[in-house]
Amino acid sequence: MALLAGLRESLSGIWGRVFRRKASRIGIYGPPNAGKTTLANKILMDFTGETIGAVSNVPHETRRVRRREGVTIKGDGYSVTLDIVDTPGLATKIDFHDFMAFGMTEEESKRRAKEATEGVIEAIKWMDNLDGVLLVMDATEDPYTQVNVTVIGNMEARRLPMLIVANKTDLPGAAPDRIKGAFPQHTVVPISALNGTNMDLLYETIASRFG
Repeated sequence: MALLAGLRESLSGIWGRVFRRKASRIGIYGPPNAGKTTLANKILMDFTGETIGAVSNVPHETRRVRRREGVTIKGDGYSVTLDIVDTPGLATKIDFHDFMAFGMTEEESKRRAKEATEGVIEAIKWMDNLDGVLLVMDATEDPYTQVNVTVIGNMEARRLPMLIVANKTDLPGAAPDRIKGAFPQHTVVPISALNGTNMDLLYETIASRFG
């Protein structure tokens, strides 16, 4: 009997692993300096105690896709496990002169521009491997940009679930309602990833949207 009980327990564990639902792979997208990596770091710090990458005021600090698997976001009455994919900032044009304005040498600026361009291409390719997208926008800026409109159109064409994150609500001039008005067909959650404002609502919405 003990042998049969042990066998049943072993088989139960095997079947549980076979049929366990895989984690949804969620990409964090948006233009440079919208706060994508700041948001990824905040999510990871809240639920794993780790970070995914460095942040700075210089555009295109993130120039390679970075991924963390099996991040469980949970709260009162909800829980969802995700693979978080932090992507380089999307841009229609990357000029090395923009980096020289931050005190970089011409050689360093050209290298960074090349890496940033490669990062944009990599981020676009990753769209084929995602289950959903967090599109991060700077709430202090005009949401009607070519990048935002293109990403939204691309996600809609792929029928990927998407959630718009109106970030930087802690800054003067932030107008998340402007983003809601620009894209009324999508859910918009206003937050400050830097200060942690409204993150509980974001986590609950993520669980509902991608769970």
